[in-house]
Amino acid sequence: MSELILKAEQLEKVYKIGGRRVLALSGLNLQVERGEFISVMGPSGSGKTTLLNILGCLDKPTRGKVILDGVDVTNLPEKSLYEIRRYKIGFVFQTFNLLPYLTAIENVELPMEGTGKSKDERRKRAHELLKMVGLSGREEHMPHQLSAGEQQRVAIARALANNPAIILADEPTGNLDSKNSYQIVRLLGKLNIDQGTTIIMATHDRRMASLTDKILFLRDGRLLKKVKKGTHLAEKLKK
Repeated sequence: MSELILKAEQLEKVYKIGGRRVLALSGLNLQVERGEFISVMGPSGSGKTTLLNILGCLDKPTRGKVILDGVDVTNLPEKSLYEIRRYKIGFVFQTFNLLPYLTAIENVELPMEGTGKSKDERRKRAHELLKMVGLSGREEHMPHQLSAGEQQRVAIARALANNPAIILADEPTGNLDSKNSYQIVRLLGKLNIDQGTTIIMATHDRRMASLTDKILFLRDGRLLKKVKKGTHLAEKLKK
């Protein structure tokens, strides 16, 4: 029997810009099963980033409810949301968001600080994650010494640091060329298959979306009923 890891009910998000009311999300409902790899497609301004920010507890809806891993997170205080973001959610961004003055391994270790893990435990875990994303031997490199594709791999390793229940990836291939884009989505697919990690990826690239289990379409803040099954990477990864 499938298990829901994420549920959004009647989400609405309104921004007020210069006295003007902008509706970013409108009556959006979403259910995500544990272990799914889902892409959300839509043009710029369709609400993809707003949706991920709300699902990831970075923002709150104007109306509606979000239930993450069995917990209603909609009205939790910031202290509780901080703990949920730290332990339940891994974020991957288009711009990588690596700290430029830290090495690759230090960037991966960062989310583990304050979790009770010793320095040796954090270092061991970071080594394991960088090896998992194919960056063994690059641990001591600074971000500017890494290619864009390598920086995104570091960002994915960092997102996995605390074994999150779900990864939210906002245009993770937006700053990459076609070859690196495919490699990053292939890596996410491998993590989904091997680790059972649930992934929601916002993208405007139909080719990348087609590699996920399911494609959802967002337009003007509404999730369209049309759902397309992607050609998952599972079979390709066996080759």
